[in-house]
Amino acid sequence: MKNNNLRSYKGITPTIGHNSYVDESAVLIGDIVVGAEVSVWPLVAGRGDVNKIRIGDRTNIQDGTILHVTRKSSHQPDGFPLIIGDDVTVGHQCMLHGCILGNRILVGMGAIIMDGTVVEDDVFIGAGTVVPPNKVLRSGYLYVGNPMKEARLLKDKELAFLKQSADNYVHLKNEYLEEVES
Repeated sequence: MKNNNLRSYKGITPTIGHNSYVDESAVLIGDIVVGAEVSVWPLVAGRGDVNKIRIGDRTNIQDGTILHVTRKSSHQPDGFPLIIGDDVTVGHQCMLHGCILGNRILVGMGAIIMDGTVVEDDVFIGAGTVVPPNKVLRSGYLYVGNPMKEARLLKDKELAFLKQSADNYVHLKNEYLEEVES
């Protein structure tokens, strides 16, 4: 997909996977690799300038979200890249900064996840939750609050919804791609 909002930085241009949609108002810069069937919605800003960003298959990054990283240093030789797994739903106006998200995660609207945090597979992060640096969010739980706390185990229907949410956005993305191509 041709998009003038995919910008190079130091000779590295974002790579967009098969059948993915990046809204024309989103801006992706530098070392960013977007998987297949991904949707990046209006006003998303992603800067892979001082480290890398990787977004897994069938993930959706919703309106106004900021994606960024932390540079490498003598204190942190690898810095903190931003790695997002498959089938992840990132709600509106989130801030993901130098963290690692596994698969089948829902990040609620306005949540902030800071450097060095690792979110395991199958996790709900409630709207407005703030996850301080270097935390580990265990698989199968709901996390809420500022600062975040582990609230409870997810119910079976909530676990099923994690994949369904990603699937819903794949379908919506396909409708947008049909509009763009027609």
